[in-house]
Amino acid sequence: MNRRNRLLILLVAVLVLGGVALAATLHAAGRAAEKDRARPGDPRVAPGKVTLDAPGRSVFRNMAWGPHRDEIASVPAADPSGTRTSSGVRCLRFHAAGGTGICLQAVHGGLRDGYRAVVLDARLRELRHYDLAGIPTRARVSPSGRTVAWTVFVSGDSYAGTNFSTRTSVLDVRTWTLDRNLEDYRFFLDGQPHKAVDTNVWGVTFADDTHFYATVATGGRTRLVRGDRTGRTLHAVHSNVECPSLSPDGTRIAYKKRVEGAPDDAPWRLYVLDLRTQRETPTAERRNIDDQAVWRDGGTLVYALPGDYGSDLWTVPADGSGSPRLTMAAALAPAFTG
Repeated sequence: MNRRNRLLILLVAVLVLGGVALAATLHAAGRAAEKDRARPGDPRVAPGKVTLDAPGRSVFRNMAWGPHRDEIASVPAADPSGTRTSSGVRCLRFHAAGGTGICLQAVHGGLRDGYRAVVLDARLRELRHYDLAGIPTRARVSPSGRTVAWTVFVSGDSYAGTNFSTRTSVLDVRTWTLDRNLEDYRFFLDGQPHKAVDTNVWGVTFADDTHFYATVATGGRTRLVRGDRTGRTLHAVHSNVECPSLSPDGTRIAYKKRVEGAPDDAPWRLYVLDLRTQRETPTAERRNIDDQAVWRDGGTLVYALPGDYGSDLWTVPADGSGSPRLTMAAALAPAFTG
């Protein structure tokens, strides 16, 4: 093959590769633009004012395609299929109570992306923000709105495996005192102090401004712990509990539990623990639950499952009766006001 033919082959190869790259770029741009366009049949979303102290509202991360995707939105709790009012505030994880919100956001920078936790007032105005060391995964506010917590992954990206590490922080929004890592608290297992390099803490749920429950993992096992901010302690109270959620009356914990025989990548089912009797009740939801459920009221749990938009919200009775029901498509991270 002479020099001229080699040059022609090289030119053709460059043109073909360039065309493939251009097509891939245009396809990716088209997919990105698709997310900014609402589609027929999607939930109705309109911009407006969202507050965290209006009674009888459901506030959540809107997942519907269109310009308001990932924004905090609101609908009447009694009409979850109604038109959504979208705030313009974008969050990856969100929770609210007592007129305070915690919003875990992505921050897009010139060199690299990052994340931050933003404390919001009842009008969704920023009070303070804190840089995060990893990928946001859980967020909670105490019933009074005076204390907030968040969890991030600092390595790995799933609770399902063993190769992950978390960091959970608790913040007093009155004094702005920040406990950056609950692993610094003293952990008591079977009544004895326990220290281990593989300890991870995640999934805070508040009883009040000082006391909370969370998950501690160590030695290949997970445990429900009762936390005390004043004493800076964590006491184990039950095993095989992840992402707990305390009932409004403080007597029960909803949580995801690893069950025998389930696939390694889908190991959890939704259970409820009676804190007084330590009795566990499986809910009627038999699918894999990788979420920290929310109590809509004293008898109903709300949780996320994968859907056409990324996430849908479902409900199930907490007492093991009934059956799961789809309550809101294209939604994530709900909170209920009033």
